[in-house]
Amino acid sequence: MELKETHPASTETATFGGGCFWCVETIFQDIKGVLRVESGYMGGHTLNPTYREVCSGTSGHAEVVQITFDPQVVSFRTLADVFFTVHDPTTLNRQGNDVGTQYRSVIFYHNAEQQTAAEAAKTQAAELWDKPVVTEIASAQAFYKAEAYHQNYYKDNPYQPYCMVVVAPKVKKFRASYQHLLV
Repeated sequence: MELKETHPASTETATFGGGCFWCVETIFQDIKGVLRVESGYMGGHTLNPTYREVCSGTSGHAEVVQITFDPQVVSFRTLADVFFTVHDPTTLNRQGNDVGTQYRSVIFYHNAEQQTAAEAAKTQAAELWDKPVVTEIASAQAFYKAEAYHQNYYKDNPYQPYCMVVVAPKVKKFRASYQHLLV
């Protein structure tokens, strides 16, 4: 997704993995203050992994979205709070029918303040769920941007069956719950 604003005073980066990046990407694209959302891979041991390698589970990477945002408009903590409500953070290495370490719930923090905010958001999220929250919180590593066809996937492919059955209901629920954050 291209930058929505070209001259914010400063920007920050947030990186979240919450299952398939197509779902997570489209949620964050709709939030005021989010300038760019890129789907990609982080947290593995293979250099420049491909989608096929990540899906095989052999690269160790998670599917993630890397978000560039204006902290004067939306805070990292707000983004983390949204993250904990738009996927199931209680399932280890799984989101729905997507199974494997590449679908793990993870927040990769980029500084100490984000680490503290992520831990606080996780603690608060635990109050919302009946099962323990298993989201990993780890230091950011190399980010590998996913192949071009994965970028802006839902908006470019709204009638693809996975998008209609899995992504669209999550987007609808998010938009109903977070109207105050929408662009």
